[in-house]
Amino acid sequence: MLIRPTTEADIPYVHALMYELAVYEKEPEAVLTTPEEYLRDFLAGRFESMVAEIDGKVVGMTLFFEAYSSWKGRMLYLDDFVVSESYRRFGVGQKLFDAFMAEGHRRGCRMVKWQVLDWNEPALQFYEKNHAIVEKGWWNVKVFFPGHLGDTTVVSP
Repeated sequence: MLIRPTTEADIPYVHALMYELAVYEKEPEAVLTTPEEYLRDFLAGRFESMVAEIDGKVVGMTLFFEAYSSWKGRMLYLDDFVVSESYRRFGVGQKLFDAFMAEGHRRGCRMVKWQVLDWNEPALQFYEKNHAIVEKGWWNVKVFFPGHLGDTTVVSP
């Protein structure tokens, strides 16, 4: 097994793994991004990624970007972390997670942060095993901009 930085050639596999995660999370219809958008944004440096490769096949990925916490300072935000279902329970996820954590340390970040669904027991157990703090008192808040999701709601600046 090889954990390595994502290359341009890996982007279709990274996008496919993200879609696999959306299906697992019961929200495939929420995916609006295309592999072409992924490639454009990857090349522009909007996100970074690492992949897990077994026998030349990409079987897992992390997708992350550097962010800033006004309370803690530099951090990495883990937007997606997925291992293809047929490769779970073989240590792929642990190696990817360890590589992500090492990247945060290497950059001098004070923390890493991500989200997990409250019903995703396997993920919750994995994160707790890795000494993550699951904050249950915070709620996600978001606003979609008009025209980007077919929404006609007007959001004033």
